[in-house]
Amino acid sequence: MMGWLQKQRAKSRLRKAFQAAGLYVTYRSGARELIVFPKIHSVTSNDGRIEYVFTLIDGMDPKEVVKKEYVFQQVFGQHVQLEGDYKRFTLNIYHRGLPNELSYSFEKIKPHLEGLALPIICGMNRHGQYVAYDAISEPHLLIAGESGSGKSTQLRSILTTLIQYYGEDRLHIYCADLKMSEFHIFKRCRQVKSVCTTVDQLKRMLRFIKSEMARRSQLLNEKEVAHINDLPESERPPIILVCIDELVIAKDDKEIMNTLIQLVAIGRALNMIVILSMQRPSADILDTKIRANLTVRMGFRTADLMNARIIGTPGAEKISMEHRGRFLLKREGLMELQAPFLPLERAKKILEAYKAADQENVLQADLEMASPQDHVSEEIILGVLDDATNQT
Repeated sequence: MMGWLQKQRAKSRLRKAFQAAGLYVTYRSGARELIVFPKIHSVTSNDGRIEYVFTLIDGMDPKEVVKKEYVFQQVFGQHVQLEGDYKRFTLNIYHRGLPNELSYSFEKIKPHLEGLALPIICGMNRHGQYVAYDAISEPHLLIAGESGSGKSTQLRSILTTLIQYYGEDRLHIYCADLKMSEFHIFKRCRQVKSVCTTVDQLKRMLRFIKSEMARRSQLLNEKEVAHINDLPESERPPIILVCIDELVIAKDDKEIMNTLIQLVAIGRALNMIVILSMQRPSADILDTKIRANLTVRMGFRTADLMNARIIGTPGAEKISMEHRGRFLLKREGLMELQAPFLPLERAKKILEAYKAADQENVLQADLEMASPQDHVSEEIILGVLDDATNQT
């Protein structure tokens, strides 16, 4: 708690920042010139930060506040966060900043995953706390950012964490790595049922996913429930996670895009979740029907504000190139986080313990799922599975 004198000193410091930034209105009263600063409504201190809430004087341009954010950094230090739009703004001054690099540690992450149906690890906040969320409650994720921003590393840590956390009886992962550079490390992991690297392979995989959507929808109808989790635990099929890196390569394929539209629209009730990762999710790459259903966004460094807004994380364009792995998480609001850093070679070593002795063991679960009553053609299933086999 801040005492009265501490609050007055804090307000005085903020007024100095206003003056340095030129955020004031001047009035003349005879020979005198009066300076009126924005109105400070409150100053509070908690959770390792000081929070100011202030409103602008009529006639002040809100854009000037955003433009002068650097002045607040000069006065208060680097670790500031400014939020607001029209008249009312919140300025947070953090006593500590985000780590420049956060080494991946499953042991430290695991306690934060407990109780979440499909836990997605995000990273660490300014208070030194790990942040994770439940992708069943908040379905479908978009990860976007420039090359070298940390986007691929984040995807690697999310999947590696899930493979360590859940066995294949609880989770099936279907990957598409259309730039052929990332998902090869997940081949033969028991939870990973397919790793596609071409558009044709992705099409066949999504045909299987579409048939599984139909099977699960029919199951909900027969059992007269609204969600897979309403079924007894013994009757629930595994959670399915579909992860596609660089969808831009397949953007002109109508069959793929139509299946994705359907999957993000109804997948939540079926425990079928999508993660899409790409550099620039512009309107011509990512259909608005898909983007509207991607509830959670992770915006790593972008080239400009336009790209950051398309992702849904304005401010991502301000992330420095020096801060690899820094991103904005959009859920209900925006939160700046540092993603765990998991090098490729270290991920390979971790995943070795979760790989089957041969590919046939990895594919067995899918073969069992694809029973005749599922109304899935054998050609479609074996097309996906054969593709995965050929890549080992």
